[in-house]
Amino acid sequence: MPLMTEAQYIESMRKMNFKLYLFGEQVQNIVDNPIVRPSLNSVAMTYKLAEDPQYEDLMTATSSLSGKKINRFCHLHQNHDDLVKKVKMLRLLGQKTAACFQRCVGMDAINAADSVTFEMDEKYGTQYHKRFLAWLEQMQENDWTVDGAMTDPKGDRSLSPSQQKDPDMYLHIVEERPDGIVVRGAKAHQTGALNSHEILIMPTIAMSEADKDYAVSFAIPADSEGITYIYGRQSCDTRKLEDGTMDRGNARFGGHETLVIFDNVFVPLERVFMCREYEFSGALVERFAGYHRQSYGGCKVGVGDVLIGAAALAADYNGASKASHVRDKLIEMTHLNETLYSCGIACSCQGRPTASGTYLIDLLLANVCKQNVTRFPYEIARLAEDIAGGLMVTMPSEKDLKSPEIGHYVEKYLRGVFEIPTEHRLRILRLVENLTLGTAAVGYRTESMHGAGSPQAQRIVISRQANLNAKKKLAKDIAGIPE
Repeated sequence: MPLMTEAQYIESMRKMNFKLYLFGEQVQNIVDNPIVRPSLNSVAMTYKLAEDPQYEDLMTATSSLSGKKINRFCHLHQNHDDLVKKVKMLRLLGQKTAACFQRCVGMDAINAADSVTFEMDEKYGTQYHKRFLAWLEQMQENDWTVDGAMTDPKGDRSLSPSQQKDPDMYLHIVEERPDGIVVRGAKAHQTGALNSHEILIMPTIAMSEADKDYAVSFAIPADSEGITYIYGRQSCDTRKLEDGTMDRGNARFGGHETLVIFDNVFVPLERVFMCREYEFSGALVERFAGYHRQSYGGCKVGVGDVLIGAAALAADYNGASKASHVRDKLIEMTHLNETLYSCGIACSCQGRPTASGTYLIDLLLANVCKQNVTRFPYEIARLAEDIAGGLMVTMPSEKDLKSPEIGHYVEKYLRGVFEIPTEHRLRILRLVENLTLGTAAVGYRTESMHGAGSPQAQRIVISRQANLNAKKKLAKDIAGIPE
């Protein structure tokens, strides 16, 4: 069953046995929980669109392992076309959900792990790549959603993992057995973890020999014994508990992040893909980060498309669409959004094959892409808020609009263009609020800053990839300065 349907995916989540805490209490029915469900709907869209023939070329691919048609989220990139289609697919999903659809972290993780495990086996004669491919075939055959888990809590950032006063600030090996390993620690900010079938663990930084117990990569079922999830709060999240849909802005879709605790979790040997090979931790981090920074040139652009459309509608409903400054702001928003997309496409077109055959994006351009993502969505959001106007954050609630006593006042005084129903105007303003300030802002504005690494992380890679010595030689040649 290489392609699951949307209904089959939702049913598969009902069979998972997650240990989740939300607002200090354990949640028994995660699938139908009103706080969690919008994020599950976003992931379900990755299955729904794969069923639709008009999106088949973007949403599916032919497996390099089995030759079967699989969901592109389970695919190893085989050429430039795969890298470009990935970005286009993510933009499409951003347009359809206006939220984080969460599945790209797993796709980026498998592509990074494929080449790194291959190179570890070449150097050490280990069996990591063989194990990884056996697990990947299961992922493709079952169409699993995988949480690519890299970020550790980190504790004191001035200290390495082995120097921390609390050794659990980075996930690490606490016991090695003939049949596997036992790990303890946590992974923070885990996007979509509760909507995943499996977790693929990776180290979070380059490591030295002193940190070798922290150089570990493996995959296990997301509901394995010893794993506890603590749900991350989002702005306006309790609006999802209210009746009605208008005040949520985006009532159907959303994203989530969790703190994932590993309390002496056993990992079978056949699912261990790195065990103390600290020299390769940096390569795994760099490649995963590169792939994920490429992803932002697609997903954030798709959400940006929705926000630009919402801002344009707000201008229409306010009667301001013909104002030259409004048109100019919409042009600027589009320019910024398409620049992000251009970076995502560029780093894809400039990719190259790794030793395993899987294609890697151009790391410099991928990091330039993400560096722009840390800036441009903030300006797009600012312009959207400017066009929408102050009513976006001062309007009454949906209950007030529908109140028998005062609803007619809200209807009368908050109307813009007379021919447009007041509710339509308020709904589009709530969508702008959701995308710029509310729960969706976690997956658009704030995640644009910190997702796939902070801005400084990209600048470090850009510095390493800049090749200043070659540029100096170019200048010397032009200026007539001998070497």
